[in-house]
Parts: sequence; C-alpha cells; structure tokens
Amino acid sequence: MTPFTFQSPSNILFEAGASRKIADLVQQYGAERVMLVTDKGVRAAGLTRDAEAAITAAGISLTVFEDVVADPPSHVIETAVGQCRDNKVDLVVSIGGGSALDTAKLVAYLAKTPDRLDDIYGVGLAKGQRLPLILAPTTAGTGSEVTPIAIVTTPTTEKKGVVSPKLIPDWAVLDPELTLGLPANVTAATGIDAMVHAIEAYTSKVKKNPMSDQLARQALTLLAANVRQVCRNGRDIEARSQMLLGSMLAGMAFANSPVAAVHALAYPIGAIFHVPHGLSNALVLPHVLQFNLPAAEALYAELAELVKPGSGATSQADRARVFIDEMVSIGRDCHVPVSLAAVGIGQDDLKKLAEDAMKQTRLLVNNPRPLTYDDAYAIYSAAYDERSNRSVRAVP
Repeated sequence: MTPFTFQSPSNILFEAGASRKIADLVQQYGAERVMLVTDKGVRAAGLTRDAEAAITAAGISLTVFEDVVADPPSHVIETAVGQCRDNKVDLVVSIGGGSALDTAKLVAYLAKTPDRLDDIYGVGLAKGQRLPLILAPTTAGTGSEVTPIAIVTTPTTEKKGVVSPKLIPDWAVLDPELTLGLPANVTAATGIDAMVHAIEAYTSKVKKNPMSDQLARQALTLLAANVRQVCRNGRDIEARSQMLLGSMLAGMAFANSPVAAVHALAYPIGAIFHVPHGLSNALVLPHVLQFNLPAAEALYAELAELVKPGSGATSQADRARVFIDEMVSIGRDCHVPVSLAAVGIGQDDLKKLAEDAMKQTRLLVNNPRPLTYDDAYAIYSAAYDERSNRSVRAVP
C-alpha cells in the first residue's frame, strides 16, 4: 500500500442549533477577547446574533470584523489582522461562507506570528503558532471548516493558497440551521462545489489515499441524493443536514487528497470576473470531466452508482458516461448557468483565463491527465458557448 498522511480537525460539533454553543467552546479556552470574522450579509441575516449575544453575556470582549467579501483580497485580510492585534484578541471565531472562514484562518495565524501574508503562499510555509480557532460554515460547499487551506486574491487578481496544518481549526461547528435561508442559486453552486471536492479528491493523481477515498464516496452519496431537494425546498432541515455533512466529508477528503484542474480553471473566473467560486467550478466541471475521461474512466465508473443508483450501465465506459451525464443533469436541474457567456465573460477573455489557469501548478499537478495551455483554452472555449453545453463531448 502506498504510504500516506491524513490530517483533520481535533473536534467536530454537528447538531441543529450548534452555533448557539460557540460561547461554551470559547470559554473552554479561557479567552477574554474574541474576534468574530464574518460578512455583512451573514450578520444582517441574523446568523451571528445568538453567538454574539452568548459571547457577550459570558463577559467576553467581542470584536466583530464584518468586512469580508467574496474571494477575499489580501488587503481585507491584512486589515482584519491589524484589528485583531490592536484589540489583543486571544481567540478567533468565524461564522460565514468559505471566504469568511478562510479569512479567519489567516487572521488567527498572522495575528500570532511575525509572518507576512506574502511569505506564506504555498504549501507548508506557515509553520508558527496561531490563536485558537472555531469555524462555523453557513453554506454546504467549501468544506473550509475542516481544511488546512485558505485562498486569497492578490492585488494582481491571482488566486493564491496558503496550505498548512496550522490552519486546521480547533473546532468545526456544523449547524444546519445556519444554511436554511440560503437562496436556491447559492445552494446549487455551493452544493456542486462540494461535489467537485469529492470527485477531485477521489481522482487526485498525487495523494489519493484510502481514507480520502471513503470520505469522498460517502460525501458524494449524500450530496447527490440531496442537492436537488435543497434547491427545491431550502427549508428541509434533514436535506440541509445531509448536505452540510457531505460538504464537511468532502472537505476532509480533499484536504488530504488535493483538488485539481476543475479548481485550477475555476480560480481565474472568480478572481478576474468575481463569479462565485462554486459557480465557477460548475461552469467548467463538465468539460474538465470530459477532458480527464481517458485517464479517469475507471474511477468515474466507480462513482457512477453513487450519483445515479440503478442506472443499469454495465461496461466501464458506459458507467463513466452515466457519471458525467448525471453531473451535467444535476447542474441543469438546479438551474445553474451553463456557459461562461451567461455570466458575462467574453470570448476575448479566454486567453487570459487560460494563462492564469496555468499558474495554478499546485493544483494542476494533481490532475489525472496532464493539462497544457492549449487544453485549458479548449476547455474554456467549450464552456463559453452554451450550445457546446448541450453535449459535454466537445472537448477532445
């Protein structure tokens, strides 16, 4: 058996209403000054209200940083770090989507160390200590609450990652009640994002391992069985719970068996055009799956029964095709936009997208099939034209 390592959070709390117990967790660390990292939309929706009230009622000083934005720019993170230091914060909590959780990870680390953000981009460069960290997601998508990864948008609109076990939180708090008000379009995009995490973890070329495999399979089973339902009925607490659990399991899987070309091609779409991350993934997913098919057919065939039980396909090639077609069907059934043109990207932009995608070497090395600039351009071209999305066989 190939040797592997596997890392995950020390503690996970999964329960409806779990976010109301955050103050109890804070008190376990003897913290006197806490920073809450979130965004204005989440706070305005009242999702942080109970946690804020409980922390304050416990006599703990609370600083709220609510200026997180999607695809967090480096200057936003640095501003939050400055406030954290100025207020002598000794524990960081985040309630929000992936951008808020990623920001909180870096705040907890950078506020404790002399490291600069520019010095820790890459794998394993953040080696210092961090403040205690509690993360509670409000979407079932990124899995950031259980990963050692934080993604940052640089001043040159490039997405860079900080990857270090130091970013794994002390507590992941999963409260499905926090996801009940998520709009259908965000639910769909984040749900597909979580599915991509499971798929890419299962097919990762470099660090694929048996623990990530099992987590990815269970995640994909839960997500495929519930994603259409949560898009139809966002108040279904059981389906929301299954999605949140699936998202976390997928996060644990790809934290140890990293993602690949789908994310590499999605990052420039988000960084340059500010398309939400989950939607960026969904737009290129069918075409990357088709591109990878010659190298990943056997693995796709193994996943087919998880996303479409009872398909009746017998040959490996047919099962792999069922898998790809079902992923396309999920996107369409959940009303996810089907082309880059539909989100305002022009054909003249494809060259820049392909150039920036090729900078994501940290991710591309994991792809089951080597991908060149010409391949990336062909995938973007297929994703650009809505007509090519009627058949995901457009990419050679």
